[in-house]
Amino acid sequence: MFKKVLPLSGILSLRFLGLFLVLPVLSVYALTLDNATPLLVGIVVGGYALTQTIFQVPFGVMSDKIGRKPTIFVGLIIFLLGSIISAMSTDIYTLMLGRFLQGAGAIGAVVTAMISDLVEEEVRGKAMAMMGGTIAISFALAMGLGPVIGAQYGVPTLFWITAILSILAIFVLFTKVPTPPKIKHIYHETTKTSDILKDSNLFNMIIINGMQKGLMTMAFVIIPIILTSDVFKWQKSELWMAYVPAMVLGLVAMGPAAVFGEKYNKPKQIFLISIALFIASFLLMGLTTSSILFVMGVISFFIAFNMMEPLVQSMISKFAKVHQKGAALGIANSFSYFMTFVGGTAAGVFLDFSNREVLGLSAAGIAFLWLLWTLKLQNPIKHSHLYIAQDHVDMQKLNALEHEHIAEWYINETEKLVVVKYVSEGISEDEIKAKIVK
Repeated sequence: MFKKVLPLSGILSLRFLGLFLVLPVLSVYALTLDNATPLLVGIVVGGYALTQTIFQVPFGVMSDKIGRKPTIFVGLIIFLLGSIISAMSTDIYTLMLGRFLQGAGAIGAVVTAMISDLVEEEVRGKAMAMMGGTIAISFALAMGLGPVIGAQYGVPTLFWITAILSILAIFVLFTKVPTPPKIKHIYHETTKTSDILKDSNLFNMIIINGMQKGLMTMAFVIIPIILTSDVFKWQKSELWMAYVPAMVLGLVAMGPAAVFGEKYNKPKQIFLISIALFIASFLLMGLTTSSILFVMGVISFFIAFNMMEPLVQSMISKFAKVHQKGAALGIANSFSYFMTFVGGTAAGVFLDFSNREVLGLSAAGIAFLWLLWTLKLQNPIKHSHLYIAQDHVDMQKLNALEHEHIAEWYINETEKLVVVKYVSEGISEDEIKAKIVK
C-alpha cells in the first residue's frame, strides 16, 4: 500500500506545501500591493479555492476520459503558471489572477480517486488517512518555513519555491506513480448526488470538511494582519514566533488523534474536541489584547486543524459505497474549496467594515453551531472483505445477492476478483460463498 499511496500523497503534499507556504504572510503582504483593500486581500487569500470549486468536477470527468496521470499533469502545469504569475505580480489584481490560476489546477479529487483505484478496499481508509496526514505535515512545515523565508527573502520568493515544488511533483508523477487497475462496479442503481446528500453521515462529513477549510482561511487572513497591527505591533520577521510553536504542537497532536480516530474507530470524538478548540482559538484571537493569549489562540487553531485533517478524507471514504466514493469525495472537496473562498472573503469583509472582535465572536458562534451539528455524526461500522476469483463466482447469483449484513460488492477486473464487503458479526465467509460460488 505504501508504495502505491506515498507517491500520490507526495504530489498532493508538494502542491499543498506550495499553497500553504504563503498563507502565514500572504494577507499582510497583499495589503502592501497597489489597489489593495482588506476585502480584496481576503479574496486573494481564499481565491484559489473558488476556482478549485469550479474545476473539481471538470477535472474528474477529464480523468475518466483521458486517464488520471494526464489529468494530474495538466493540473500541475496550470498550478505552475499561476505560481509564476503570483511571484511576478506587483498589484493586487495580478496576484488575484495568479491565485485563481493556482486553484484552477484542481487535481485533489483526481488524486484521491486514483488512490481509491490503486488501494484495496479494506485498507483504503488507512490510505486516505495517510494522505490526510501528509497534507497536515505539509501544513505544519509551511507554517514554520513560510514566515521565516518570507521575512528573509520576500513573499515572491515563496511563490517561486511553489513553482519549483510543482515541477518536482510532475517528476514524481511520471517516475513513481503506478498505473491504476480497472475497476467495474455493478449495482442495481447508478450513483446520484441526491443519494449522497441523503446519507446523514456523508452529509455531515461534507459539512465538517467545508467548515474546517473555511475557518482555516479565515484564520490566515486575521493572524498576520492582527499581529502586525497597532494592537500587538509585531514585525513580519517575528511571525514565526507564533507559527513555529503552533506547528510543533499541531504535529504532536496529529499522531494520537489519527490513532484514536482510525485504530479505535472514534473519529466523532476527535472532531468534537477539534471543534471545541476552534471555538477557543477564535475567541482568543478575536478578544484578547495579550500577545501570549493570542499566540495560545493560534496554537489552539493549529492543534484543532491537524487533529482533523488525517481523518476527514478517510471517513468520507469509509461512509461512501465503492461506486459513490469518487462522487462523494468530489462533492466534499468542491464544498470545502467553496468554503475556503467564503472564509477568506468573509474575514476580509469583517476587517473592512467591522473589527476583529466581531469577527472572532462570529467565527466562534458559527463553530459552536457546527459543534451541535456534529453531535449527529455516527462512527463508521467496521467491515470485513471477502475476495473470490471471478471464475469461481456464479454471476447470476452474485447479481441477486442481498443480505442485511452485506454492504456491497464489486469486481476488480484487472485482478479478476469479486470483492464482497460485509459485517463479520452478522454473516460468515462460508455463508457468503454458499450464496455466490458455482
